[in-house]
Amino acid sequence: MANPQIDRLRKNIGNVFLGDVRSIDLMLTALFGRGHVLIEDVPGVGKTVLARAMARSIDCKFTRIQLTPDLLPSDVIGVSVFNSQAQTFDFKPGPIFANIVLADEINRTTPRTQSALLEAMSEEQVSIENQTLPLKRPFMVVATQNPFEFEGTYYLPENQLDRFLLRIQLGYPGRTAEHRILTTQPGRTILDQLKPVMSAAEVVEIQDKTAKTRMDSLIVDYVLDLADATRHHEQLHLGVSPRGALALTQACQATAVVSGRDYVTPDDVKTLFIPCCAHRVVSKTYLHNGDLAATSRILQTILDRIPAPR
Repeated sequence: MANPQIDRLRKNIGNVFLGDVRSIDLMLTALFGRGHVLIEDVPGVGKTVLARAMARSIDCKFTRIQLTPDLLPSDVIGVSVFNSQAQTFDFKPGPIFANIVLADEINRTTPRTQSALLEAMSEEQVSIENQTLPLKRPFMVVATQNPFEFEGTYYLPENQLDRFLLRIQLGYPGRTAEHRILTTQPGRTILDQLKPVMSAAEVVEIQDKTAKTRMDSLIVDYVLDLADATRHHEQLHLGVSPRGALALTQACQATAVVSGRDYVTPDDVKTLFIPCCAHRVVSKTYLHNGDLAATSRILQTILDRIPAPR
């Protein structure tokens, strides 16, 4: 049975983002699965518009970080400023202290600054100056990046990539959708007027229900079979880790909820295996995991070979 709250959220985002509806569903899958999304594609296909449309559709705090080569970790996490009147150092929180954080062009900043996001994305907390500060739920990082061949980009290290539940590509919109984009210009005319249709508390409630979505033991074995196949594949230097298998499980539970079901199907695993795992494996040809298409092709051969439960 469809969830009317999720349907309203999907429709609200679709009023602005006129690309593939599946991209919206993948964003919602990451949101309700308590994960993060890396959107990778060429400039100008709507990566930032999609992220902002989702953030504006939820009544929560949204921040945007424009990542540049000169950005410092303190520009992300925050910094302590000396208070001359109280003779103390006061911590000024950085943009990471929000519910939805848009890390725009994440691969244009240095690995040192990228690492400032690791603890927040993994544990929903930030450690600074001998204290640990929790982040409020829901917490989600939506990062965008251009393909690594573009000028002035850095490779994302494997431990950074592993923090993203999904890595998706938007692709070019269809001709009809692009005609609507040119005539209505939703990023300029609709986005700023977009009203929230879901509260932060409602998102957290759905997230908690998602974790209880039923997953048959045969489907769990199917996930394990796929993960094990990546660890022994002759073309892969690094296979899916236990954290990656857990992420695939969480993504499947979330996509079931987005689809209006309280149980996971084998098709959920098939659909999410590549967007959830292609960035977690490293091929022997591309040790920096730069070629997403290459790892996707390898994972597709594994999907074709491993039988799904009936």
